[in-house]
Amino acid sequence: MSRLPAITGWLWIKQGFILFRKQPAILTMLLFATLLFSLALSAIPLLGQMITMVLVPSFSVAILQACKLIAQDQPVTPAVLLTGMRQPALRRLCKLGLIYLALSILLGVLLALMVSPEFIKQMSMPLAERANLKISTADMQAVLLTGLLQSLALLALCFAPALTYWQQMSPGKATFYSVFGIIGAIRPFMVMLLAWSAMFFGSAIAVMLLLGDSQGGRIAVIWLMLQFVLLLQCAIFCSYRQIFGDPSLLPTDAALR
Repeated sequence: MSRLPAITGWLWIKQGFILFRKQPAILTMLLFATLLFSLALSAIPLLGQMITMVLVPSFSVAILQACKLIAQDQPVTPAVLLTGMRQPALRRLCKLGLIYLALSILLGVLLALMVSPEFIKQMSMPLAERANLKISTADMQAVLLTGLLQSLALLALCFAPALTYWQQMSPGKATFYSVFGIIGAIRPFMVMLLAWSAMFFGSAIAVMLLLGDSQGGRIAVIWLMLQFVLLLQCAIFCSYRQIFGDPSLLPTDAALR
């Protein structure tokens, strides 16, 4: 992989926006469907959240496959949701999901060690009883730090589902190449994330100034956030295509072997 200039990150954002603009409705539907399915799984006692984390790579592959089809000017149907749910790809993606789960548990243990017992006690209360929470500055800093580490971990693994699915790499190998792919292109990635953040927060502030702190304003900001999540996914696909090669050039049955 050649060294990419920092401005490449802005080009990924522009390319991602072009992809998103081609078929925004179906991409939004796919995101809503994966979110609803995740929420339904999370509602299962004890194992729900663990199963959801294991299936995160499969959900990611569905959006990335939709981006691939859009880039080829092909129609995207709801059947794309099942892209990462078919064998043998599902088995490989679930193994990758175990890495996601292990990282999540590790960060959860780290957070538990950093916060006070009082904070843990308050978080274990039912939602209806959390109206008067008193969170110390140290606990808030620990939560923010853990959230930042989780975001960095997800960013470092953002290529792993695609490498597992399209390149048929083992979960460990896909994780390795994903992490070092990000490190090798850290400058354009920083530009991409900074540009994306500036655009999102600027748009959110504009919406709040126009609609105020009303119910409609909050709904509009949530909708805007979902659209920007899709924009980031499209930009990540564009970065994958440049760093690891266009997946449309691979054999059509590559992921099924």
